[in-house]
Amino acid sequence: MAWSAERYLKFEDERTRPARELLSRVPYIGDAPVFDLGCGPGNSTELLVERFGVSQVSGLDSDDDMLASARRRLPDTPFLKGDLADWRPAASAGLLFANAVFQWLPDHPALLERLMDDLVPGGALAVQMPDNLDEPSHLMMEESAVTGPWRARFSTSVRRPPLPSAESYYDRLALKSSRVDLWRTTYYHVMTGPDAIVDWVRATGLRPYLERVPEDMREDFLVDYTARIASVYPARADGRVLLAFPRLFIVAVKA
Repeated sequence: MAWSAERYLKFEDERTRPARELLSRVPYIGDAPVFDLGCGPGNSTELLVERFGVSQVSGLDSDDDMLASARRRLPDTPFLKGDLADWRPAASAGLLFANAVFQWLPDHPALLERLMDDLVPGGALAVQMPDNLDEPSHLMMEESAVTGPWRARFSTSVRRPPLPSAESYYDRLALKSSRVDLWRTTYYHVMTGPDAIVDWVRATGLRPYLERVPEDMREDFLVDYTARIASVYPARADGRVLLAFPRLFIVAVKA
């Protein structure tokens, strides 16, 4: 299943909030190039353009629909198609910014360590990643996967690996950095109900599960998953539900 920029942007404000927090901790980097890695539909790129100017910023993504959306949003900003697993900037960067992308890449800590070599001295690697695999939203994906007529499709798990410890990221980056700033924030997003939570994760974490389910069973899978979500996210006093969403943040400034 392809990524959907339209579905992703249904919760644009909530998805952009961590990018704003991450950017607020990025130091002055001069006039060296700025790259938004895994830029998606350009919502995070727009923040970078507002701070650094259109001539300094480029976006990178591997998905055509996301890139098309980003180009419509920011027609004067260059957006490149590429795979982060082997991408390198043509010249040393002032900022390599990544909002919720590296968690999808195997052995990404080694990749982050390598990207430090692509920064100018004083440049920054700024990364935010969801750290939510132990939240009910994701545990229920596993429960739905192993029940029902589709369970044979999940003889091997599609669950992405959990993030390593904050300490391990520090050890990877500290020897190349003058400063490493790490923090973890749990957002509590106010959602209209269980269906809204399902809509949220369909754009991201639920995608690998739906890809495994035969197309004629996907609606049944979603019904099963939605019922599980309703059971673990009770309505609050006003009838809405709270989606707890932990995220890990890293800003490493090159020595």
